[in-house]
Amino acid sequence: MVQLPDRAGRVQTFTWECPHCEHAAVLRGGDVATTNIWERGRAAYMQFIWCPNPECKQFTLTVDFYDTIAAANSTPSRLGRLVRSTRMVPSSRARVWPDYVPAVIRDDYVEACEILEGSAKAAATLARRCLQGMIRDFWQVDGRRSLYHEIEAISDQVDATTLASIHAVRDVGNIGAHMERDVNLIVDVETGEAEALIALLEVLVQDWYVARQERQDRLSAVTEVAAAKRLDRAIQADDSA
Repeated sequence: MVQLPDRAGRVQTFTWECPHCEHAAVLRGGDVATTNIWERGRAAYMQFIWCPNPECKQFTLTVDFYDTIAAANSTPSRLGRLVRSTRMVPSSRARVWPDYVPAVIRDDYVEACEILEGSAKAAATLARRCLQGMIRDFWQVDGRRSLYHEIEAISDQVDATTLASIHAVRDVGNIGAHMERDVNLIVDVETGEAEALIALLEVLVQDWYVARQERQDRLSAVTEVAAAKRLDRAIQADDSA
């Protein structure tokens, strides 16, 4: 997290996670640049952050808009309510997943993140489709009548809390995927609700795909160590023969 500067341009830095490479870093003075504008009761802050990771070095741009509180006499105005915070670069909150996560799942996830602010209902619908793709691919579930039945097919494979959360994604995603019988009934999805669904997708990708790959990597490392030891013994036996 990075604290916004005051009117004098002073910036305090904290631990920060790069949205490009997802590495945590402690930012230094040269890693952060800010520009601020105070005009007609509003304040705008543009904040550039350059990732100190030598393998990344990409920048992030965030623009925050505030109301200001006028002060008496010549005392400078103070920041008031945060009106809007928008990250311009990268354009969405999407995490970068490894290639072993299927491309169609990564694509739906990224698109849901990109349209979150513009259409929470569409983002929820994409989150629902992304979830269904994950269940069909990871758990090899297919041929069921509906997403509900596909979720129930893995009910004995996941814990109760995860199962309830998965059904929540299905329920909220259904609002965007299916029209109500009464076309005049408007059921909307709030941005925060769609954001929670996307956060669950991130948890599931981590718990399912990433954890499985890390386990396979650890087991492969053990196998390679054993193979190397066998080779060493064989070489030593040949030398002593």
